[in-house]
This record gives sequence, structure tokens and C-alpha cells, in this order.
Amino acid sequence: MAVMMSFVSVAVSILYTPFLLLILCIIFLASIGKSLGVRRLYVNILLKLFEYGRQHIEVAKKLQRNDSSDEDEEPPTPDKPPSAIIKENGVNGCAKMSVIERQEILGPSPELNYKRSQSQERLQNGHTNELNRPENSLEVHLSHCLDLVKAGMESIIEDQVTSVFEAEELRSWNLLTRTNRQYEFLTWRLTIIWVMGFVVRYFFLLPLRILVFFIGVLITLTVTCLVGMLPKGKIRRLLGEIIYKTANRILVRGVSCVVNFHDTQHMPKPNSFCVANHTSPIDANVLSTNTCFSLIGQSHGGFLGLLQRALARASPHIWFERSEVKDRHAVATRLKEHISVPDNPPILIFPEGTCINNTSVMQFKKGSFEVGGTIYPVAIKYDPRFGDAFWNSSRYGMLHYLLNMMSSWAIVCDVWYLPAMTRRDAESAVDFANRVKAAIARRGGLVDLQWDGQLKRMKAKKEWRELQQEEFSKRLKGE
Repeated sequence: MAVMMSFVSVAVSILYTPFLLLILCIIFLASIGKSLGVRRLYVNILLKLFEYGRQHIEVAKKLQRNDSSDEDEEPPTPDKPPSAIIKENGVNGCAKMSVIERQEILGPSPELNYKRSQSQERLQNGHTNELNRPENSLEVHLSHCLDLVKAGMESIIEDQVTSVFEAEELRSWNLLTRTNRQYEFLTWRLTIIWVMGFVVRYFFLLPLRILVFFIGVLITLTVTCLVGMLPKGKIRRLLGEIIYKTANRILVRGVSCVVNFHDTQHMPKPNSFCVANHTSPIDANVLSTNTCFSLIGQSHGGFLGLLQRALARASPHIWFERSEVKDRHAVATRLKEHISVPDNPPILIFPEGTCINNTSVMQFKKGSFEVGGTIYPVAIKYDPRFGDAFWNSSRYGMLHYLLNMMSSWAIVCDVWYLPAMTRRDAESAVDFANRVKAAIARRGGLVDLQWDGQLKRMKAKKEWRELQQEEFSKRLKGE
């Protein structure tokens, strides 16, 4: 035991100085927004490692099928060359494969009409067998409701709302994704790679990331407190912007995040709104590494509330009390007051109101589109091969989520800045929100859904059910 303790003490004394220098180097480069390219090299090595593992899995599966004639399991990936797999798993990631293929979509909007049945077509066109019926009478067949029954069965098997709140599936194994296939034990080579990856992630990367994250939080709390003591003016605003971006860069390095920014000529300008799709709590941190934003949200207690109060000392942010969140008039007033000041940073808003699993964009709340002003859309897309950035808040707490993030390989994402958009004449706030949402979905390679993301926590509204009932009654009437 004494020999073991002495060995550990010697190892710590040897590694202490290099480890400390590494942390200082990471924090310094993050604070000035620079990189030596080590993270991108690390990401490229991981891609080659994943492809090597995929090829070994395919070979092992083929050998198993040859040895067992009754084996009917398909390969874990399509029979395509490696280049095609990498292309499919590229920037736009891999959407979750659907269990069923729908021909119609049921939705809360009356524009989403159903396909008419053949019997209804006969009613509308005037079938020869129906010429002798009274003018206003209608013949009701059981087939009239089969479309609704079919759509209901499809939703029971796989509804569009639940599927976007589950982790995104991958076409190939990344030595990390939780699975019951036990790919790591197919061959001894895969087992060695998996064990080495486990050691690197949990015994080197995880402690390093936790320490960097802790130092970033400590720097944020300390420096914002000092800046908050300065009188309001140009100097305080300039220092607040520098500290805001520096703090977010350090926090993002705490999860080994690699961000690729595109079309930076469309970056949000002061006195405007920045609207983005929402996948992870770090979305705001990712965007804030390149631009200073004013954040908006509900006031919290505990650790998150401590960060909110610290940020509010150095730069203008909008935090609402719980009683004010549902007061749309109060929210709109605060937003108008903020954008009326020319020097205020753009307001960063996630209109979905909840995190979606990196495959889709759901309904945008119309509140921020009623205020007026210029909207700068931003599309965010994470690469799921390196780590799952989606936060399922109904299943995991914040600490569990951060642990999963920090123990993953890395967080790689692409950010696209879109041209500014303004509300057209005679365009409603809902139409404007849908137009912005469609542009974000199109640029990020995401599925544009009409459903409200709050269905994750609540039942469908009564009005939506009544719209479906009204639509079905029109079908029976032949309208």
C-alpha cells in the first residue's frame, strides 16, 4: 500500500506542471478567441477511427451471417462505400429513421387537409347510382373514416412530436452511443479501441473539461462583479462585451466544442433580434463566442440564478420573474424598450421554447415577431457523430446532462447566419414566424414541423381537436 501511494505521489508531481500549463494555455487561447488547430486535428482523427470501427463491424457481421445460416439481422449500416457514409453523416447529421411512411399529415392547421376517399369522390362528382337520391341527402359509408383511423394508428406507432424529443440515431457506431448490440466486443481490435477511448474520455478529458469549466465560471463571477462597480457609460459597455464573449469562449472550451461559422457577413447588428433553433442549453454560449447578445429568460435561483445576476451586472440582459413570463404585454414592453436604445446588443431568442433533438424545427411562438424590428435568423446544427448535444429535460437533470456532454468525444456544430428579415405589409405575426422558421429549417437541413414544442409537457389544445372534428364533418358533407 505504501509503495502504491508513493507511486501515485510521484506520478502527480510529474504530471502536475504539464497539466497546469495545458489548462493555462487553453484558457488563454479561449479568452482571445484563437486556436492552435489541435481540436480540429482531434476531430479528424476521430472520423478516421469511427470509419475504421464501422468497417470492422461490417466484416464481423458478415462472418457471423456466414457462420449462422439462420441469422437474419441486417448490417448496422447500408452497403455503401466509406465516402458515402461520411457524406451522409456530415454537417447535416443523420435524421432518425422513421418506422412508417406517412402519406398525409395530421396537424392543428386547417390547411393540412386529408385525402378524400373514393366514395366521397363519387358523392362530389355525382355517381350514376346516386342520381335518384334526394338533392340534399348524403350517403355515409364506413370508408369515410378510414383515413382518420389510419392516421391515428400511424400516430400511435410513431407520432411526429415524441420522435423529436428522443436522442438522434446514428447510421454507424461512434464507440460512444448507448446500444445493446455490444459492438465493442465483436473483435479484439474494437475492444482495445473502446477501452482506450473510455480511459481517455473519463480519466483525461473529463477532469480537464471540468476544471476549465469551473475556472470559466469563477472568472465570470469575479470579473462581472468588478465591471458592475463601474459607472454606466461607454467604457463599462465595452468591457462588458469583452468579458461576455471571453467567458462564453472559456465555457465552450469546457466541453471541447468546435464551432464552424458560415456567412458571417449576416451577423446580427445592435438594436435587433437574433432568432435561432434550440437544441441545447449551450446554444447561447456557442453563438455568444462570436457576438455579444442580450439574453432573455425567466429568473432562476441557485447556480443558474447566480450566473444570471453576474451577467446582468456587466451587460444589459432581460430577466423576468415567474409572474411576468405569462404577461405578454409586459414582455413586449420590455423588448421594445431594449431595442429602442441604439447601443444595446441584439436580443437572442429561441422561439421554440424548448430543446428539440437536432433533426427538426418546431412551432415558433409569435411574441417576439409582434414587437417589430429586424430579425436575424440563425441556424444551428450539431454533428451527432461526436456527441449528443440534445438535452431531454424531462429525462435528465442539468448536472447529468453536463456530465454526458463533458464525457463525450467532442461537441461539433455548424452555425449559419441568414440575411436579415423584416415583417411584410399585411403579414401577420404567425406568418412571419413561420417564414423565418422555414428559412432556418431549410438552411440547417432540418425538418420543418408545425407542432408546438410544448406538447412535450402538455396535452393537445381543445381548439386543435375541434378543428379536426370540423374538418371531418366537412368531408361527410362533401365540401
